[in-house]
Amino acid sequence: MEVSALTGIIQRLELDLLHSDLNANPGLIDELLAQDFEEIDNQGQLHSRSDVIEWLKRKDPELHWAFRDFRVKVLADDCVLAIYSLQKTQQSSTPRSIRTSLWQRRDNQWKMVFHQATKITGTSAS
Repeated sequence: MEVSALTGIIQRLELDLLHSDLNANPGLIDELLAQDFEEIDNQGQLHSRSDVIEWLKRKDPELHWAFRDFRVKVLADDCVLAIYSLQKTQQSSTPRSIRTSLWQRRDNQWKMVFHQATKITGTSAS
């Protein structure tokens, strides 16, 4: 598959996970998150799949985020790394974060297996 098409697919899946009301559509969780999913939040804390599901169910369904510089790196035929920055659209003064998500194709379906958020706090050291 062409990288630009794959980028569009993964970006749509990321948006589905963030913008969907998972209480109204609980089946989406199993479609998008692998059973062995883990996350490191922007405070450096490790969270299990069930922790993240609980947060996704509690989040305000009216809250939306905007992606910037969304791209994917193909690691293998069945594995991609999504890299992007994210900001809440209703609160332009909130800090952005850099996000990485590892997606793996399992049983002919892309599933997120890992996610990490890093706050953007100032100038880069590089």
